[in-house]
Amino acid sequence: MEKYISTAGGRITCLRCTAKSTRSGNQCRKPALKTSRTNKCPTHGGRNKGPVTEAGKARSAASHIKTGLYTKVAIKERSQKLAELRQLADCLLVLKMTATVETRGRKPSGYEPLSTIKDVLMFALDRELNRAGGSGKGVPKNYFNQGMD
Repeated sequence: MEKYISTAGGRITCLRCTAKSTRSGNQCRKPALKTSRTNKCPTHGGRNKGPVTEAGKARSAASHIKTGLYTKVAIKERSQKLAELRQLADCLLVLKMTATVETRGRKPSGYEPLSTIKDVLMFALDRELNRAGGSGKGVPKNYFNQGMD
């Protein structure tokens, strides 16, 4: 990257904009602004100073997310639903209700594979208890294990 550029017929030497084209890989040919911290021309954000105060930096960080799709809460909810969907597919495989193979790819966080009938039963009962709004505290621990050994 060239650091300086000559303008006005070679009479003025100034800093060159450090922006680089993503397509061609060439450096921008415009002179950088003197006030730019990043040595950029006005086209590539040389006038932007960015947030300076702590309150401005916090406000910028909070407003960085443009949609609600990528908040931590939304990502966690989506991952839980994908894990549940993956477990439902495991249920179909264990119960031999489908002939397809296991889904490829990265497993969602919170996913625990179901490989036995007991796992499927526990998963189904747990889903039913959670859907009904119950916490499952009234059910004894050995209730699910009766007759499964």
